[in-house]
Amino acid sequence: MTRPRRSLLFMPGSNARALEKARSLPADGIILDLEDSVAPDAKAVARDQIAKAIAAGGFGKREVLIRVNSLDTPWWVEDVTMAGKARPDGILVPKVSTVADLNAIANRLSDINADMSIRVWAMIETARAVLDADKLAAASKDSETRLAGFVFGPNDISRETRIRMQPGRAAMIPMITHCILATRAHGLEILDGPYSDISNIDGFATECAQGRDLGFDGKTLIHPSHIEACNAIFTPPAEEVEQARKIIAAFEQPENASRGAIQLDGRMVERLHADMARRTIAIADAIAAMGH
Repeated sequence: MTRPRRSLLFMPGSNARALEKARSLPADGIILDLEDSVAPDAKAVARDQIAKAIAAGGFGKREVLIRVNSLDTPWWVEDVTMAGKARPDGILVPKVSTVADLNAIANRLSDINADMSIRVWAMIETARAVLDADKLAAASKDSETRLAGFVFGPNDISRETRIRMQPGRAAMIPMITHCILATRAHGLEILDGPYSDISNIDGFATECAQGRDLGFDGKTLIHPSHIEACNAIFTPPAEEVEQARKIIAAFEQPENASRGAIQLDGRMVERLHADMARRTIAIADAIAAMGH
């Protein structure tokens, strides 16, 4: 099933009001957070509140992920145990650097007989993770890892590598495309990291459009005010969807059944364009089905 992931909003698990508000926001997905937005002395409370929020339901068609703490903290085992029992759509794991990290998560989920529908998302936030993006993505061949995709984490990468986060992200583009290629080579999804300057709406829109053009499936967000612009930018334009439908219809004509390329509106169109058109239509239909 094609699932729209234009906008996934982080919500602190320690904030009960935020968890309630998450049910009504027009984001495609909600990431209930146990990591950065939750103070050390609030981790246990956040864990309990997230478990209760998921049990209560009411998130509609939104994808629900839980971001656990990283494997170098004392909290991750309890986080993953709770998440496995709560049965969100997925678990987001920060600072995944090695296949061993993915296996540690997989083993914990296996130990508690977590439902296999729960997917794992890896945050790419270290130099090692970027260098080994292909190895990490290839681990998805082992169904036990449950790996669905990556979330690119530019701020942590910047801190570790000393590559500066400048408007336009020129210095980071080689790393971004490397990670995108790794996911596509193994049939996975990839989401862009959040934009930190909340009040700079123009800067956010520019980075969103750049992320879309680089090939990200959507963007993670840290403020609800970014949802509307993010959804609009990652939604295929109506004319693109209309053209996609024309391409599919043309190839379905009996006289074109065995042809690899046809002429449409004065342009040559190949079978690969039909494949791209099907994805555009699937995403557009899935967005319409979200109903917000």
